[in-house]
Order: sequence, then structure tokens, then C-alpha cells
Amino acid sequence: MKRALHLATLGKGNVSPNPMVGAVIVHNDRIIGEGYHQKYGQPHAEVNAVASVSKEDLMLLNDAEMYVTLEPCSHYGKTPPCADLLVKHNFNKVYVCNLDPNPLVAGRGIKKLEDAGIKVETRILESEGLEINKRFFKAMTKKKPFVLLKYAQTSDGFVARENFDSKWISNPLSRQLVHKMRAEEDAILVGTNTAKYDDPALNVRAWAGKDPLRVVIDRSRKLDDKLKLFDTSIRTICYTLEFDEEKENLAFIPLNKETFIEDMLVDLFSKGVHSIIVEGGSTILKEFIDRKLWDEAHVFTSSTSAFGSGIEAPLLTHKKRVQVTEVEQDEYAIYKALK
Repeated sequence: MKRALHLATLGKGNVSPNPMVGAVIVHNDRIIGEGYHQKYGQPHAEVNAVASVSKEDLMLLNDAEMYVTLEPCSHYGKTPPCADLLVKHNFNKVYVCNLDPNPLVAGRGIKKLEDAGIKVETRILESEGLEINKRFFKAMTKKKPFVLLKYAQTSDGFVARENFDSKWISNPLSRQLVHKMRAEEDAILVGTNTAKYDDPALNVRAWAGKDPLRVVIDRSRKLDDKLKLFDTSIRTICYTLEFDEEKENLAFIPLNKETFIEDMLVDLFSKGVHSIIVEGGSTILKEFIDRKLWDEAHVFTSSTSAFGSGIEAPLLTHKKRVQVTEVEQDEYAIYKALK
């Protein structure tokens, strides 16, 4: 199952809104096939694992075991049900890491296998599987995207100078890691001040991968249309209080003032967004923190930059630090929100 979980992670950034899934086929303690879900809309892990089995070993499938990180699907979507494939090849036993919370599956895949006489054992390395697919499980159970806060702060605790200038706090390698994050998540969000003063493109440049959906909050609709965010080169949503307009690759969507952030997350989920990076600025980050609407925070702290004064970094509360790494001279820390 550990091998299957590793395979699953190879699909990161390419399979959303589907979960990452890996599968390993074993006969008499020998791996005879393996695969993972490589891209949304393409064959699932179980299909790729069966397809990888050599012609000589195909006859062994009815005496083989499959280790799969998520309950095999039982419904027709972009591809046929994987549970039917396992029944067709009459696997001896199937080991499952996590049950699928998707209402279209939710135990039906397991039942289909057991009804066909295939032995099934579930919850193998369950916590590891939940961590890998935390975005998918949050989206399926809460109907909201997984929220990652990301910011860089100086050694003395500022995210920008008093004139909102924030270039450059972190080092080039840290900034490259941020582009890797962008390529792996569904959407990226900034507030009005960051859009105005930084004029960010919010695309993926220092890494290979897809550009995320760009999201900007502009409640009063005061941002200049000439900003990079509005160039329609990448699908972009601007959330406002009143302005409502939609054209190619750019939509302005009004939300309720009192429940603005909550309604925005619900709307993004309805559009297939399962994860979002909140890149700032400080006001927006603080709003997510105060409303307890974040799941993880990725914080880069420079050891070489100090501003002396400026816009203070947000104060993370109800958190647990789960990882800290040195990236050249920056500290890269990951925090999980304590719910």
C-alpha cells in the first residue's frame, strides 16, 4: 500500500477535481502490475495497473491481489466503473486504503466487489491516504475548497513596506517552490491591494505545470482593467459586492457583504475548485485566519531581509507546526489549522 500511495502522488496537479489514486497488483508476493491516475478524464489507477500487466501474467489476475488507495468507483463518469474491471478479472482480494466519500461511490464499489465474491479489506494505512487526498476529502465532506495560506515575511515580521512594496523578501529558490505550489493547486487568490500594488500575473513561470484559476477580491470594483489579472490570458474570477459581468475567461461575481468569504468558497467549489492558495495581502490573510477558514499555512521567513517597519505579517492562531525546512537561507514552515 505504501507503494500505491507513492504512485498516487505522481498525479498531483493533474487529476483534480478527481482524487490522486495509485494501484499495485501482486501475485505470490511479486508485483506484476502497477499504475496511477495520471490526468483528469483519462483512465483511473486500476485501469492503468491492469494495462501494465504483461501478456504472460494476465492469466494470474484471478489469483492476484490489488492494493488501491481509494475505493474503486462504481459509476460511469469520464471513464467506466473500475469496480467492474476488477470483477471482470476476478481478483482474489482487494486491499483499500480509503473509502470514497463521493456520494456517487460511498461504499457501492466495495459492495460490488463483495457481491462478486472478491474479498475486500479496507482502511489500510488510512491516515496516510487521508493526508495525500486532504483536498479531495475536504471538498467532498464540506463542499468547500481546501484553503492554503501562503506568504513570505521578513526576519522582523513584515510582509511589505509601508508603501505595499514586497519585492523581494524570499530568495529565488523559495519563489520557485511557490510556482510549484501554484502548478499543484486549483486556484490562487489575492486581495485588492496586492492586485493594485504588485500587479501580479499569478501564473506558473518557474515550474512546469498548469496555471491555476486566478481569483481576486475587489469588493468596490475599483481595480484598473489594465492589470495583468484582467488580461483574459488565464481564466479569472473577480468577486465584488455588486458588479456582475461575464466574458471570455473573466467573470465578475457579486456576493453578500456579511458572508462574503464563505460564499466565495462555496461558489468556487461549485466551479470544481478543490484547493486554493491565498497569497495575500495581509488583510485578506487575516480575514481567513479570523474566520477560521484556512486549513494549512505555508510561511517563508527570510533570514536576510529586515524592513524595520511596514505592514505586519498576519498572526496565525489555533495552529500546529508540522514541518520546517531550510531553503537556502529562508525558513519554510508549514502549519495546520487546529479545528
